[in-house]
Amino acid sequence: MDKFTVLNGVAAPLPLRNIDTDMIIPKQFLKTIERTGLGKSLFFEMRYDPATGKEIADFVLNKPQYRRAQILVTGENFGCGSSREHAPWALLDFGIRCVIAPDFADIFYNNCFQNGILPIKLPQPDVDKLMDDANRGANATLTIDLEKQEIRGPDGGVIKFEIDPFRKHCLLNGLDNIGLTLEKSAAIKSYEEKTAAARPWL
Repeated sequence: MDKFTVLNGVAAPLPLRNIDTDMIIPKQFLKTIERTGLGKSLFFEMRYDPATGKEIADFVLNKPQYRRAQILVTGENFGCGSSREHAPWALLDFGIRCVIAPDFADIFYNNCFQNGILPIKLPQPDVDKLMDDANRGANATLTIDLEKQEIRGPDGGVIKFEIDPFRKHCLLNGLDNIGLTLEKSAAIKSYEEKTAAARPWL
């Protein structure tokens, strides 16, 4: 998992409430266990015309200024619905490393941290301010500083955010559950050697 330290990027505005995981990545794309290749299907039913398969020009991520967005500013209860890990996989494969919203569905929120995405909860007035910044397009980038726990806007304004210290540590160091386990590999090896010596019949 890639480390998350400081992210400077374009923020895409998606001012919708209750965006569920089926909207993020529809069920027909859940057959794969690969984490790559899902970005093209992100928000599939909003991005593509069902009759022609062509892009819907006025959907935010299809607009030229947001095609390389790394930050998503959106509405409350983002990630609700079924607990599919493909949702953060699709966001990450598209290039989204940070999602900002008033709140998130719990399972989606936890899955983000396991996949190197920083979900930031902010009061609605702060989200509204960042939504206004995002609507200004590619010339108005946001900077997310995880160590300082702050968001710097294009005009120099700063918004602070809260995050669990352990989750912050994991993102800063690029540690998912497997990475955390590997950090203990020396202790695990020592335990296994002691167990083998004490109980060789196992």
